[in-house]
Formats: sequence, structure tokens, C-alpha cells
Amino acid sequence: MLAAGLCAVLAAAAAIWLNHRKMRKIMDGLEHMLDDAIRGDFREDRFDESLLSSVEARMAGYLTASGVSGQAVREERDKIRELIADISHQTKTPIANILLYAQLLEEQELPDESRRCAEALARQAEKLSFLIGSLVKTSRLETGILTLHPRPAPVSALLAELERQLAPKAARKGVALTVEDAEIRAVFDPKWTAEALCNVADNAVKYTPAGGHVTVRAAAYELFVRIDVADTGMGIPEDELPRIFQRFYRAPSAADAEGVGLGLFLAREILSEQGGYLKAASQVGQGSVFSLFLPMEGTCPSGGE
Repeated sequence: MLAAGLCAVLAAAAAIWLNHRKMRKIMDGLEHMLDDAIRGDFREDRFDESLLSSVEARMAGYLTASGVSGQAVREERDKIRELIADISHQTKTPIANILLYAQLLEEQELPDESRRCAEALARQAEKLSFLIGSLVKTSRLETGILTLHPRPAPVSALLAELERQLAPKAARKGVALTVEDAEIRAVFDPKWTAEALCNVADNAVKYTPAGGHVTVRAAAYELFVRIDVADTGMGIPEDELPRIFQRFYRAPSAADAEGVGLGLFLAREILSEQGGYLKAASQVGQGSVFSLFLPMEGTCPSGGE
């Protein structure tokens, strides 16, 4: 009886060891497959079913299919990149020529009606140029073709660039522009964040009547730097606030103003790509405040690089 019991224990121990070894081999195989897949060089080079468990075989099939899908995505992205480049290249010269000829027409001695037509032609050509440029930028962001490079930088540089670009337009319209300097550092892509901030502030000037004010100020919080763009414009109805960041959305109250409805959408995409965000608060007749949030220096942004 003792011998039989000992044999049973040894047999059980051997079975457990063999099963552990088999499972270890399966897990090692899966681990190697996943490592290869992460590196992007997975190849299914084992075809002997006796060497693979059912789980291994299914995993191999899944990773093979994923590799094919990934290659298809990369090829599609390359096609989109080429298409965007073609659109940008093929439309740049015709639009530049239209703007040039419109400017030459405006310099001629024209009847009043013809002059108005030339001015309208120039405005529409500029609008078309902005629309195509914004679409190209948005498409590059959404498809991952354009990569932002956030890095620690002074917010004061952003504010100075905003004032340089927007002060002449505000002065022509009779809107007082105040940009408060701030010795704060945040993590952002200088070029694209400046574009996002300028898009938001340009909207503020556009929808603020002559005699109004646009104020830009920055403040530091624990995790974010907040840049507020406050105006004394017409304001936005509460039911429209959730939609103002949608692509091509134009509020009914702003239908008469120039624009294509892409500025705020593009600004939000740029901020989101580098771990920030954009929000708005407004009251009809009292103006709006658009707040841009950038990761504070020392924090790790969720987007970008």
C-alpha cells in the first residue's frame, strides 16, 4: 500500500511538472509572438500543429491578420498623405493668381460697381485660401501625418506672437486688445499652439463690435496653464455652446460674419493632440471667455510626443 501510494504521488508530481512545462512553453511562445508583433516584425513561421496549442494557433492567426491590417492602414495613410500634398500644391498657384489679379483690378480706375466686384473677388479668394489651408492642416492632424512636438517653453512667447499678429486687425476694427504678459512655462508645440491661440483670439476680435475689448491673460495651476481669451462681443446662446467646436459649425447669430467654421475646431484638435483642451463660457450680450489649457512644465502630456 505504501509503495502504491508513493507511486501515485510520484505520478501526480510528474503530471503536474509536465503540465507546468507545457504551459510554460505555451506562454513563452505567446510572449515571443507579442514581442515580435510590438516590434512590427511578426512572422508565422511554425506550421506544425503539434507544436502549438490551440491558443497559440489562434494568437498566431490574430497577429498575422493584425499585421495585414496594419500594413493596409499604412498604405492608406501614404495615399492620404499624397492626396493632401497634391491638393495643397495644385490649389496654391491658382489661388495666388486669383488674389494677384484681384489686387491688380482694385488698382485700376474702375466704375464703382466693378470695384465692388473686384473687392468681393479678393475676399472670396482669401476665404478659399484659408478654407483649403485649414482643411489640409485638419486632415494632417486627424490622420497622424502631422506630428506635434510639445516641449517646455515660455507662455510669454505665445502671447507676444498673438499680439504681433492680431493688434493691427483689432486696431483697424476699433477693438481694444489687451495682452497681459505672464512669466509662466508650459509644455506645447510653439508653432501650432500659436496658431490655435490666434484662431481663438481672431474669433474674439471678429465677433466684438467697435468700441469693445478683447483681453488675453494666462494663469498657472497645479497641472495646467490656462490662457483666457475674453471678449465683450455678442455672446453665444447656451444651447449652441456644445456645437461651436464642431467642424464647419456656424451659429445662426454669426451667419453674417466672415468665416468657414474651422478655426475653433482646428484649435481644439491642436490642443488635444498635445494633452491640452479648450472650453468656452458665454452669456448672450455680455461676451465670451475661451480658455486654452496647456500641460504645466514637469507634467507629461497625453498627446503629441
